[in-house]
Amino acid sequence: MFNRLRQLIESRYGQDKAYYQIVKSLFGIRPNNIELYKLALIHRSASFVLPDGTPINNERLEFLGDAVMEAIVSDFLFIEYPGKDEGFLTQLRSKIVSRQTLNALAVRIGLDKHLIAQGGVGFNQKHLYGDALEAMIGAIYLDQGYDYTNRLLINDILRRHINLSNITHTETDFKSRLIEWSQKNKHHLEFITRPSDHYTSQKPRFTSAVRLDGHWLGEGEGDSKKRAEQAAAHRSFELLQQGTDHFPPETVSIEL
Repeated sequence: MFNRLRQLIESRYGQDKAYYQIVKSLFGIRPNNIELYKLALIHRSASFVLPDGTPINNERLEFLGDAVMEAIVSDFLFIEYPGKDEGFLTQLRSKIVSRQTLNALAVRIGLDKHLIAQGGVGFNQKHLYGDALEAMIGAIYLDQGYDYTNRLLINDILRRHINLSNITHTETDFKSRLIEWSQKNKHHLEFITRPSDHYTSQKPRFTSAVRLDGHWLGEGEGDSKKRAEQAAAHRSFELLQQGTDHFPPETVSIEL
């Protein structure tokens, strides 16, 4: 009872009043540990370092939230689509937890307005809003438990803000589609991925390029190898559909 009273007083009059109001407006939650939610709002571009060298940002919470969200979405789809096979469920889950979808969700619920990030290139990386949403899910899980997080994510976020019928027909996993197409049509496909020239331990950055039958196609960048390769695959799709010297469009049977 004393803890609840303390939380109520802090949420109304304490120095963290603004953070309590943010969490309440976004998720309808009265936090038990407001520090988790404050941390979830700090993008790595705005990190500060403790005397022992520990960086303070939302990356660890993002890692946890990613796993929690994937488990909840898997459970949700398993129940929602009892007649669908593993391939369908895996693909739909991938679309729901994709950067594109999570970014849109974060903006839709207003999380983007509260994220703490530095300006410049890092701030313009649109996926940071989706990363912050994952971090928030991680904070909610630690603060409120799995069952509460499950209900919140399914009822207040997924059912309210995602049209499953539309997202089923939206392509996001360009790398898998490109690999599938190249194997089917007996093309030799390679992803050449390496740290970019702007890579640092604080701001990792990767570049990836697609080589098809020895010819270079699309390139892409991202803050992980996976995201860089998805960007390169997406660009390669666009080039193949437009046609190149080596792959004119009439010879390429590839659709999104």
